[in-house]
Amino acid sequence: DVGNVYFGPNHPMKPHRLCMTHHLVLSYDLHKKMEIYRPHKAYPTELAQFHSADYVEFLHRITPDTQHLYASELTRYNLGEDCPVFDDLFEFCQIYAGGTLDAARRLNHKTCDIAINWAGGLHHAKKCEASGFCYINDLVLGILELLKYHARVLYIDIDVHHGDGVEEAFYFTDRVMTVSFHKYGDMFFPGTGDIKDIGDREGKYYAINIPLKDGIDDTSFTRLFKTIIAKVVETYLPGAIVLQCGADSLARDRLGCFNLSIEGHAECVKFVKKFKIPLLVTGGGGYTKENVARCWAVETGVLLDTELPNEIPDNEYIEYFGPDYTLKVPNLNMV
Repeated sequence: DVGNVYFGPNHPMKPHRLCMTHHLVLSYDLHKKMEIYRPHKAYPTELAQFHSADYVEFLHRITPDTQHLYASELTRYNLGEDCPVFDDLFEFCQIYAGGTLDAARRLNHKTCDIAINWAGGLHHAKKCEASGFCYINDLVLGILELLKYHARVLYIDIDVHHGDGVEEAFYFTDRVMTVSFHKYGDMFFPGTGDIKDIGDREGKYYAINIPLKDGIDDTSFTRLFKTIIAKVVETYLPGAIVLQCGADSLARDRLGCFNLSIEGHAECVKFVKKFKIPLLVTGGGGYTKENVARCWAVETGVLLDTELPNEIPDNEYIEYFGPDYTLKVPNLNMV
C-alpha cells in the first residue's frame, strides 16, 4: 500500500521503489526466511509523541482540494514544493511510521533480533514541520519507543544527506548517540552536519557528524564507517541500534553525489549486524529507483545471511532491471 502513493510529476521521491523492493525480496524467496507483518497505521496520538499536535492535526486534515484555503499554514509547516500535499498523504505517514513503531516494539518484546522497515527512515521531518520529502519522523518515534526498554540507543545514518531531524530531536540527551555519514558543503541539503556539531548540554559529545565530499568510494567510506562504528559501539554500549540505509549514497543516484557500489553500501549493514545487538533497519533516500530496490534486496539478504544469485528472478517489475536483469550493476561506481 505504501508504494502506491504519488508525490506528483517531476518529484524525485517515488514510493513505487518500495513495490519494486518488495517484489525483488519475494522473487528471491527471502520472505520464507523471515516473518512478515502488516504494521498498524500509527494513530495521531502516537505521531504526537514527537510531533506537535497542531502539525499532526493539520497533516490529517489537509487535502490537495482544500490546500488553497490554508496558505499561511502551508508556509508555517513547510508544505509545498519539496513536501507536496498529495492524495492519501496522512495514511502514507501512518503506514511508514506504524511500521517503524511496530518494528521497535517487536525488538523491545524480544520477538525478533532484527526488524526491517524499508518504507521508513524519513530522517528530515521536524517536530513542527515537514522537510526534505519527510513529513513524520518515524525514526525519532521508533527511538522513543526503544528508549522505554533500553538505557542507550545508537542511531547510524548512511543516507547521502545529513540525518538532521534525528540529531536535532536528541541533541541534548546522552541516551541517544547519533552518527551521520553525509555529503557536506556546496550548499548541499540540508546544510547541517558540520564535524564541529557534537551535541550540547547532557548530549555534548553524543552527536557525531562525518561530513564528506563528492565522489567518496567503497574503500574510503567502509574504512571510515568500520573504524568509527567499532569505537562507538565499544564505548557507548548501546542496548539497541537503529540503522538508516538511505540508498541515495549509491553511485549514479539522481540526487546523490557519492560513488558507492551496492556491495560497499551493504558492507556497512553487514558490519552493524555482526555486533548482535537488537537492530532496527530502515530505508531513507534513494532516487534511482531500480538501484534502490537492488540495494535493499541485497541488504535484506545480508540481514538473513543469504547470498543472492546475480540473475534477478522473474517478477512483476522485471522490466525495470534491464538490460542486464542482474542484481549487481556492472561498473556502477566507475567514474
